Amino acid sequence: MFVATLITNPTEPVLTTANVLPYHKELDGGEFRWLQEGVACEFPIAARPFREGKLWQQLQDRGIDLVIQKDAGRRKKMLLADMDSTMIQQECIDELAAEAGVGERVAAITARAMNGELNFESALAERVGLLAGLPEAVIDTVLETRITAMPGGPDLLATMKANGAWCALVSGGFTVFTEAVARGLGFDENRANTLEIVDGKLTGRVLPPILGREAKVQALHEITAARGLVPDDVIAVGDGANDLGMLGLAGAGVALHAKPSVAAACDIRINYGDLTALLFVQGYARDEFVAPSAW
Repeated sequence: MFVATLITNPTEPVLTTANVLPYHKELDGGEFRWLQEGVACEFPIAARPFREGKLWQQLQDRGIDLVIQKDAGRRKKMLLADMDSTMIQQECIDELAAEAGVGERVAAITARAMNGELNFESALAERVGLLAGLPEAVIDTVLETRITAMPGGPDLLATMKANGAWCALVSGGFTVFTEAVARGLGFDENRANTLEIVDGKLTGRVLPPILGREAKVQALHEITAARGLVPDDVIAVGDGANDLGMLGLAGAGVALHAKPSVAAACDIRINYGDLTALLFVQGYARDEFVAPSAW
């Protein structure tokens, strides 16, 4: 048995019984269930539809995400999440670069790297090199004035943790940011790259080893093994090319507002919903959400 989930932007809910029923009928759906009225609903279907791609595009044109997956095992025991443009709304290296006066140059490299157009490791080294000489104190400034949680993230963490899930933040960014974000959102652990800082200034180097695409896959294997889990127990979320390995390996890999090349490679694509979509696709209804602590 499969389940079809329809999700839209919680700030602009467009789902109605009238606009969902034609798709419910075409998919020969079973019992209809609102997960949050106007925002998300689901119903069982017997098989993946032949016209799934066309149905998905029709719904995209109406501001609606469609996710079809097997019903069994969709409530996961572990969350593995990227940080930049996933759990937070910014790219931390771009924000540091803006403070250093090289924001546009670094942001252009970031965009190409996240779309898979550049080698991640070399692009990271090039961008960090442009930050050489930046005072370490700028990191705290960026954290305090520029970094904000992605909508739905606090609800996602609080609800999954309350239901016994292990939550890990694995980023190609930097530990000076993942530690703060993990603490603020309630992640159980975090992994990222380490900026070299000498005499209170960034040297323009990242200390090896570099955490990129393969390191995220390795993290998934290591963390699941340590917790007595398997990859199918994991819901992973990311937006960049360096996330594709872990997204493909996880039981549910979610491309969240992702770069085009990333979205094209993933079965679960959330373009309109926020991070609460990860709860809806697991079958959580809004009244099952756990109130998060303050970010």
